[in-house]
Amino acid sequence: MESQRLDKWLWAARFFKTRSLAAEEIGKGRVEVNGQVAKASREVKPGQTIALVQGQMPRTVIVRGLSAMRGPAPVAQQLYEETPESLALRAQLQEQRRQMVEPATSITQGRPTKRDRRQIDRSWNERWSAGLD
Repeated sequence: MESQRLDKWLWAARFFKTRSLAAEEIGKGRVEVNGQVAKASREVKPGQTIALVQGQMPRTVIVRGLSAMRGPAPVAQQLYEETPESLALRAQLQEQRRQMVEPATSITQGRPTKRDRRQIDRSWNERWSAGLD
């Protein structure tokens, strides 16, 4: 085998769980082959560079092999080699995400107590009563 469909290769290399997910990401323009936006039917050959966004992480890999079927993860990792720039960028993004402020820490108050809920209901009913005067 000297070439393979891009969506099939991404699935076999375990970048996406199903071929349809791979094809969907390709259709959204999130996968490039040798710097050009690709289609799912594009043929991939060893030595080509593939840039993709997996989740929120950008990855750039070089195709090292082809596989007709999806195998275990250690076998799938032999189908590609990630570039050093991509590894450095992923490490940097992971470090930034690790140092981000937890959104829950900005909450100063918790859930309303029973007393707070009664006051909220009272004020709501006073403002929006449908009673006839």
